[in-house]
Amino acid sequence: MTIDLTALRAHFPSLDTGLAFFDGPGGTQTPRVVADAIAATLTGPLSNRGTVSPSERNAGRAVTDFRAAYADLLNVPAHSVVHGRSATQLTYDFSRHLAKGWSAGDEIVVSRLDHDSNVRPWIQAAQRAGVTVRWIEIDAGTMDLDLESYERALSPRTRLVALTAASNVLGTKPPMRRIADRAHEAGALVYVDGVHYAAHELVDVPALGADLFVCSPYKFLGPHCGVLTGTPELLDSLHPDKLLPSSDAVPERFEFGTLPYEILAGATAAVDFLATLDPGTGVTRRERLAHSLAALHEHEQALRTRLEEGLRGLDDAVTLYSTAADRAPTLLMSFAGRDARAAQLHLAARDVLAPAGSFYAYEPFTALKLPDPALRAGLAPYNTAGDVDRLLDGLSSFL
Repeated sequence: MTIDLTALRAHFPSLDTGLAFFDGPGGTQTPRVVADAIAATLTGPLSNRGTVSPSERNAGRAVTDFRAAYADLLNVPAHSVVHGRSATQLTYDFSRHLAKGWSAGDEIVVSRLDHDSNVRPWIQAAQRAGVTVRWIEIDAGTMDLDLESYERALSPRTRLVALTAASNVLGTKPPMRRIADRAHEAGALVYVDGVHYAAHELVDVPALGADLFVCSPYKFLGPHCGVLTGTPELLDSLHPDKLLPSSDAVPERFEFGTLPYEILAGATAAVDFLATLDPGTGVTRRERLAHSLAALHEHEQALRTRLEEGLRGLDDAVTLYSTAADRAPTLLMSFAGRDARAAQLHLAARDVLAPAGSFYAYEPFTALKLPDPALRAGLAPYNTAGDVDRLLDGLSSFL
């Protein structure tokens, strides 16, 4: 499996700047075809959804195509695909939807590994409902989840387990299926933050054991929005507050107001573009995605190895925190006696973008007492070995 990087990079106007982008975990660069899809939809012509005029049909097609594309990307039914403004917004929405069924004495489980968008909405909903919050801890020695703490957190009263499939700062990928199976044995639902995971892996929501799964297309070459899917039975059982005339059908009942048709078209184009990275002999879009994302995984892992080996060459000047056995190609680091923000500025002056901060990962930074800010280098499909070498050269001159 091989990705033609020269051909791939030609699709990204932003790469013509000569910048080396390692800020993908905060949002990737966008290929021209995504922008073209947005522009074409906006100028379509375009109206609200309907069946009478071409402009109405264009809007309806944007919605249908979006649901079909994310059904293929996530391996779920199209009628289970929900659009939202962001993963954070969707998680807040569904924390309220689910909390309607909670009562005092119930419990939920959240994780110290997670981005705050998959922690605070659940804690705040639990506080309003009088529900107890239990925690899955991080093993500081391995940077993996402490699964013994998970076993202690589960009980017959557990209603929900909320967990990331990949940490946005450490890269750690927990054993999701094992965790989901134990949650289901306890009678709990599983809500999976797949924002960082979906940027680097072929997602199979049923295989993960997720009852609800959320991701963000702008983390994998698309426009800014969020996508949620859930088991059809669960979505059918949830009844959000909504306007009386608006549709009560799933998934429309969870989408408030007129949909941004142009954003849906851009998000669809991002999935189609991913399917072209190395499609192999795939006939269906899902088959092409599987082959392309396998090639992407191989490419990113090779770059991760190159970067890690280079960082080890800097000896004790660099402390690397991304050490879990199974992890995404995202590296969090600090520097002996030096401020990570200064490292960010030093790299930026050399046209290398690697941000410093805590990246909304409040719990892992607090639990592990990580230095704030720390520098994060995240790999994306368009990164090259030359980019990695530029990052390493910049860090070497900084240190």
